[in-house]
Amino acid sequence: MPTSVAVTPRSLQAYIPFVGEEVIQRIRDLAAPLKGAKVLHINATSYGGGVAEILATFIPLLQDLGIEADWRVIEASPDFFNVSKSMHNAMQGMYIPWNNTMADMWRDTNKANADGIDGDYDFVIVHDPQPAGLLHYIRERDPKVLGAKWIWRCHLDTTESLPEVWDFLKGYVQGYDAMIFTMEEYVKGTIEGPKLAVIRPAIDPTSTKNSEISPQVVREVLDRYEIDPDRPIIAQISRFDPWKDPLGVIDVYRMLKITRPELQLIMVASMANDDPEAWSFYERIVRKAGEDYDIHVLTNLNGVGNLEVNTFQSAADVLMQKSIREGFGLVVAEALWKGKAFVGSPAGGIPMQLAGGRAGRVAQNTEEFARCISELLDDPPVRDMLGHVGREHVRENFLTTRLLEDHLRLMNSLAEPGGFSQNGAKPAGKQGPKAK
Repeated sequence: MPTSVAVTPRSLQAYIPFVGEEVIQRIRDLAAPLKGAKVLHINATSYGGGVAEILATFIPLLQDLGIEADWRVIEASPDFFNVSKSMHNAMQGMYIPWNNTMADMWRDTNKANADGIDGDYDFVIVHDPQPAGLLHYIRERDPKVLGAKWIWRCHLDTTESLPEVWDFLKGYVQGYDAMIFTMEEYVKGTIEGPKLAVIRPAIDPTSTKNSEISPQVVREVLDRYEIDPDRPIIAQISRFDPWKDPLGVIDVYRMLKITRPELQLIMVASMANDDPEAWSFYERIVRKAGEDYDIHVLTNLNGVGNLEVNTFQSAADVLMQKSIREGFGLVVAEALWKGKAFVGSPAGGIPMQLAGGRAGRVAQNTEEFARCISELLDDPPVRDMLGHVGREHVRENFLTTRLLEDHLRLMNSLAEPGGFSQNGAKPAGKQGPKAK
């Protein structure tokens, strides 16, 4: 049975200093027709990733607007998360030997979780491939159980998806009323039926991770992790998986270290329970780092939380994101919000956040990363200029308030002409796909 996740209350008023009263009033106007609506968000983990961070802010803000929002996390075995991680990789272009055993594991877990969902909702938003089969199995169980509008939110770049995995998943997600992608380019092939929407992720400027912190706190945290605040620091804050190229980050550092012996590298990841692959990459990173005590490989398991991530981003002279493939990469917006210089790959939503090079540098390979970082380390005024442009770019495009507006507009567009039903009385709609 999916488990409900507790959230900390938040007030939309707290965002006025960042976006102004006009934006807040616009959000309240959009929410007014939806007041009292019952909304459920479902994903695979309550911590350790961008989706969980977004929902931790998003759900209480919906509640503050008078919407009855709930967040649930599916229950699943380690074997399921091994399968879903393989699906995740296949969706981004990696070859995996997809087979009937894996498909059955995914189906069985989705069916078991669907059997544990009851209650009347007006909107259900399902995030990513892991729980994407819930709608099918709920409708298979009893088409009258839920009268909700169902939305599948895909946070991945599916342009190079393995055909057999995408075709399998597509049979389930085409039964949704709407599908949300991060970029238009991520829509894989022709999708018939659901309303398509493009909504980009966003960061919360009021969160512990993104609030301004004092120089004293920065020094205290760096001292705790034996990082020298008086020597140059570069950092990548990202999951430990092949798509983030953490081993390539060490290559960039070592290329720079030849002429900058004082340089320090911080690599930080959160080890989420839906990402078993992270452990094998953690071991590979540590082995590659070897006895270099200027490489700091840190995770939530040795005390790194949102305050520490904020500190490392705030302390770094230059941050990077050397992704091979990327859904969006919220760590870019986080760093820019702190006024930091950034070098990123051209993967996914990274160039968009770097405003085509106006808010940061885009590098194609290890040599270009090293060159761009070296130039920025030598030029503090340019770093400051990029940081200023980047912060304003994030303010205008990638804060929680814009994300909230986009979702409210989509929900309003899906509402029944006579308004939503507060008792789930809307017809369930067409049947889900037959399992393949």
